[in-house]
Amino acid sequence: MGKDNTMFEDDIDPEFEDVFGEEAPSTPIEKATAAIFGDTPAPSAAPVQPVVEFAGRPANYNMPVFSSGDEGGDALLPAISIKLFYEREETRLLMELCAQDRRMGRATVECLPGGIPSAIHYLRGNPTPNLILIESGSVAEQVVSEIDALAEHCDEHVKVLVIGAVNDIRLYRQLMARGVSEYLVPPFQPLQIIRAISNLFTDPDAPFVGRQISVVGAKGGVGASTIAHNLAWSLAENIKVNTTLVDLDLSFGTTALDFNQETPQTIADALLAPERADDAVIERLLARATERLSLFTAPAHINQIIDIPDDAYTTVIQGVRRNVPFMVLDLPHVWNHWLRTMLIQSDEVIVVCQPDLASLRNGKNLIDQLKGHRVNDHPPRLVLNMCGVPKRPEIPVKDFAAAIGVEPEIVVPFDPEVFGTAANNGQMISETGPASRPAMAIDELAASLSGRTLQRVEKSFLKKLLGK
Repeated sequence: MGKDNTMFEDDIDPEFEDVFGEEAPSTPIEKATAAIFGDTPAPSAAPVQPVVEFAGRPANYNMPVFSSGDEGGDALLPAISIKLFYEREETRLLMELCAQDRRMGRATVECLPGGIPSAIHYLRGNPTPNLILIESGSVAEQVVSEIDALAEHCDEHVKVLVIGAVNDIRLYRQLMARGVSEYLVPPFQPLQIIRAISNLFTDPDAPFVGRQISVVGAKGGVGASTIAHNLAWSLAENIKVNTTLVDLDLSFGTTALDFNQETPQTIADALLAPERADDAVIERLLARATERLSLFTAPAHINQIIDIPDDAYTTVIQGVRRNVPFMVLDLPHVWNHWLRTMLIQSDEVIVVCQPDLASLRNGKNLIDQLKGHRVNDHPPRLVLNMCGVPKRPEIPVKDFAAAIGVEPEIVVPFDPEVFGTAANNGQMISETGPASRPAMAIDELAASLSGRTLQRVEKSFLKKLLGK
């Protein structure tokens, strides 16, 4: 499926094509946009760290490595202490970038100069941290000798990661034989260091963590829940990966309604007793929509005001992630501590907007806020929903993208028949209109997020006649 099938700009309004230029704002929408965001300059690039040389090779520490859908998600590091003993200033800068990453929010990092000799001197009079990172540009024989001296001052269970200058298999084997946990050679990026550290502290009883995809609306009524529900369906039924949809709108969630499910137990049951939400309990609370799609629905009533501690959300969501490759969170349109934490800790964030001024302002604020806390992750993805409503003034797609600083992943056209039929039947749009442009757009988004290709099953002519 080509990109032209997902953007659909030509099908919204032809007059939008050449609006974006250097001329002064002329329409009321353009004037209001300029009043909020100025002349909508192109988003400024983040400051670029200098490209340095290590062992004769460039090491660009500014370039992040984004997660791949086939790798699962990235788990948060436990509350460990990390000491880096560096020889090069660039290595210190690299570690400072790592320390700002969302995955290392619970770890404490300290950087000290001097390499292995400095580490030996430090450990003579201080307790051993959980992880020691040491950098050495010395020849192999000297590195091994210094590691032997360091071992005399380390606790038995400390983990040691060595950053060396040479890709030498013999040196690697010698270090591993002496109890070194990992040996890395530049060039590398921050996320590679973070994942190397994470692998050292992975729980052997629960090594897998699924990918967390959060969907949030820039304002109420933009269709964020519709996008989240159809995205989860597409991942499960068209991409063919096991997926769990979690509805965190505890007061007004519509997951059970949209999937035509009656669920006596909901996510509120897990959130109210997070200490009991082990794998068996979570499995019992989930509702099965299809063979590959599970639902964690919200309560269908407002009989009580549910006040959930922030930590309970993290505990339950982490429990769900351990048991499924992909998890889609349908987040309510609120702004509080737990929701902000949930967005920052997600592997992917999707911000759903409509082409209007309120979505533009709120979406830009939200995306800018998340970019600052997710420096080594893919930027939040923008979905423009319900575009091309007849007789409704809309901000052109190009103007919207320039002002918000993010190009839309997909532009979902206004199609009341497809969405209305699906909603009334308790189905997804891939069921009621699999060849419709909104369905194809969401399928393309699912393929992009998962890194996999669509696997639609075409019905035979006989099955179509029989209505199967």
